[in-house]
Amino acid sequence: MQSATYDVIVIGAGPVGENVADRVVHGGLTAAIVERELVGGECSYWACMPTKALLRSQSALRAARQLPGAREAVTGELDAAAVLRRRDSFASHWKDDGQVSWLNSAGIVLYRGQGRISSDRSVEVTGADGAPTSLTARHAVVIATGSSALLPDTAGLREAAPWTSREAAATSAVPGRLAIIGGGVVATEMATAYAGLGSTVTVLARDGVLTPAEPFVGEWVTRSLREAGVSVRLGAEATSVSRDGDGTVHITLTDGDQVHADEVLVAIGRTPNTHDVGLDRIGLNPGAWLTVDDTLRVVDGAGALIGDGWLYAAGDVNRRVLLTHQGKYQARAVGDVIVARARGEAVDDRPWGRHVATADARAVPQVVFTDPEVASVGLTAAAAEAAGLRVRVVDYDLAAVAGSALHAEGYQGHARMVVDEDRRVIVGFTLVGPDVAELIHAATIAVVGEVPLERLWHAVPAYPTVSEVWLRLLEAYGR
Repeated sequence: MQSATYDVIVIGAGPVGENVADRVVHGGLTAAIVERELVGGECSYWACMPTKALLRSQSALRAARQLPGAREAVTGELDAAAVLRRRDSFASHWKDDGQVSWLNSAGIVLYRGQGRISSDRSVEVTGADGAPTSLTARHAVVIATGSSALLPDTAGLREAAPWTSREAAATSAVPGRLAIIGGGVVATEMATAYAGLGSTVTVLARDGVLTPAEPFVGEWVTRSLREAGVSVRLGAEATSVSRDGDGTVHITLTDGDQVHADEVLVAIGRTPNTHDVGLDRIGLNPGAWLTVDDTLRVVDGAGALIGDGWLYAAGDVNRRVLLTHQGKYQARAVGDVIVARARGEAVDDRPWGRHVATADARAVPQVVFTDPEVASVGLTAAAAEAAGLRVRVVDYDLAAVAGSALHAEGYQGHARMVVDEDRRVIVGFTLVGPDVAELIHAATIAVVGEVPLERLWHAVPAYPTVSEVWLRLLEAYGR
């Protein structure tokens, strides 16, 4: 068996694993990364990039049609084949040559195969040919293997060969009829995408639409989907699924009704990719989410570190926030803390210190690329109250902002600011409306920086822009 030793071994070469490895190499350590699929991970090939490419063309078309003058210049309908070709380019045609080239240029050693922890600081890699390689880490092993789509135990579902987010992102053909089980981010984005591409879409949202967000978010998105021709069935639950000989999928609901489709997409949640990484060798449960402290070291069920703290987990596998940008944020913290500990330096574990991932609980930004877009950061009003904060909620109609009318004819949208009344700082911010994604970082800075409302009065928004909503919210709040 071949063997090698590095300062840090990372299992998983998605965006999170790549950032961990890059960070430790920049800190003067050596790093090896292990990947069983494509270097670049879920985000590059089956999630963030290809799905947003599916959505962008129709978003641009809708924007043009909302502007007199531009509207008249638009002829024809969306070219679905062209959209799929553009999507293919953003997924690098499902080849990772470019990502591998980047690893080489960054000084990160790649091992292809399944990586499994074999003992403390040791990882065994089984290549495609079955040959094993033993890797040893001087300082740390990082699990960054991400997550996969969760499939429920609905009768007949697996046999019906359902789509998951991967198939939805990578299909070579647009189905005539698409049924979607779920009402979350993937469900609503893919409903938006495929309705725009010409599918007849049915959404079976047992628990509602985008329920973790502010209540008005689900109402706006549901209304918009229905206006686009999507059948959104709230409270609908599938009891069985079958696919007949001609490929038609039949979904039976709890009320006895049936939905018929050419494809069914299941988008109800995620499960961690930890079933085959050797957790049983170190006393943890295979297939389980990993629990970590604020410096991302893995702890057991009793809260004790694994060994002397050599094992870390970043990204989806620790279940803190299943978003690529938060995983990369964790990766930077992990890389820095490993380098600091390797050098014997003090670890900055203050609430907003360099080596912790406290934003995961306090200031997570997220964009849902539906029509209208949804952008949020921090706590909802309900979550803030549940956390024991004395809050005040300030709402404002985005359509009443001068810049909105210029942005699009008939602009509609809504903004909400959640204020911690005791500290007079913003702890949550949500926007719904066309192109609000580019507005959310200002709110993220305000939440993370805990900027007092009195100071925000001096952050003057440019006129006429949609960002003027900041001034209107402060006016509505009052001095």
